[in-house]
Amino acid sequence: MKRIGIVGGTGYTGVELLRMLAIHPSVEVSCLTSRSEAGKTVASLYPWLSHYGSLSFEKPSIEMLAECDLVFYATPNKIAMNEVSALLDRSVRVIDLAADFRFSDVSLWESAYGGPHGAPLLIDEAVYGLPEKYRTEITRARLVGNPGCYPTASALALIPLVEAGVLSSPQVIIDGKSGASGAGRSARTDLIVAEASDNFHAYAAGGHRHAPEMTHQISKMGQEVLVTFVPHLLPMIRGIEVTAYVSTSLSLLDARELFRSRYRDEPSVGVAADDQHPETRWVRGSNRCVIGVYQQQSGQLIISSVIDNLIKGAAGQAIQNMNLMLGLNELEALPMNALSP
Repeated sequence: MKRIGIVGGTGYTGVELLRMLAIHPSVEVSCLTSRSEAGKTVASLYPWLSHYGSLSFEKPSIEMLAECDLVFYATPNKIAMNEVSALLDRSVRVIDLAADFRFSDVSLWESAYGGPHGAPLLIDEAVYGLPEKYRTEITRARLVGNPGCYPTASALALIPLVEAGVLSSPQVIIDGKSGASGAGRSARTDLIVAEASDNFHAYAAGGHRHAPEMTHQISKMGQEVLVTFVPHLLPMIRGIEVTAYVSTSLSLLDARELFRSRYRDEPSVGVAADDQHPETRWVRGSNRCVIGVYQQQSGQLIISSVIDNLIKGAAGQAIQNMNLMLGLNELEALPMNALSP
């Protein structure tokens, strides 16, 4: 049985990690940390996770985490980068769900998140945790930077095209929509029910920090892109839909065949039927991405991609990476069917 640690187990992604790992036959959560909730049991905070028995939150300790085989950092940015070196030196593998290791260029990270980076020598070693692109590298990795939720949906929408080198312009427009859980559990006026319900709006239109991640990582996957990204807040709890607009000489028929061929053997990615448009409810609560490909005029394509931001966009993808890193069944403990209604 592999021993798993979770640093920051009280946020939405931390709780989702606990929920899914509870049914994993080959791992056990042996170390769970939280500065604010230290001493409290999982069951006292989250009664629906009462099967964790007496497992309690503890104050973070490198010595305690070093007894694990793998540690998840479900923490804000700039936490993992200051601690992972000590764990890697003790042969503990690490998956960071924040942004500390999503760039392979320190200067790009510092530009997006403000520097200096706490572990610049590890930036190049870290593997970008998108299994559909880097499965082999992830199996050998000591350190994985779990992609952001918007970048996951966007990269999966564009991988077939950039790998084939069929974009006729690097300019890519990505229109993103997310449920409120993407902002985390922190109390914010704009996320309370009376403010978010019956409302819809763009935010960070002048520049969102996921845009540099998209441009950097998708460009490394085959063909250079320059992403213009505008996110929007949906009046719902979870789910992401991104619509990407690209220029290409591919016909619609060839484009759809390209996507179906690329993802035919990917269990977490599906391509919608020609007469369907992906809906967030198709993937709610699952580790799935569903993609639709459309065309209004020759020379361009429209790609729609949906994921659950907390599962395939965060905790589920992290467990998918964990399974690969530990030599386990890649899909073990991952929900693959959506919740309905």
